[in-house]
Amino acid sequence: GGGTLALFPKPEGTKADHTAISFRVGNIVATIEVLARAGVAFEDDDFRLKTVNHVCVLGAEKAAWFKDTEGNHLCIHEDLQASA
Repeated sequence: GGGTLALFPKPEGTKADHTAISFRVGNIVATIEVLARAGVAFEDDDFRLKTVNHVCVLGAEKAAWFKDTEGNHLCIHEDLQASA
């Protein structure tokens, strides 16, 4: 169905210290289960963003983060309107 990708170039080519990319999913809980079975380790945070079972509610979406093999922060997110 299409999508949008925003790229932020860094002259030194270093890894991002913020979310590098976020993927919209239809069901974040089911997606976490599939990715976890494949070996993805999700990040949990109780300091800046409160996560419960790897999921944080941010305004109109739910989100969960993990790192790629280079240490970049990746995200999956689900729109709350889509899940209502």
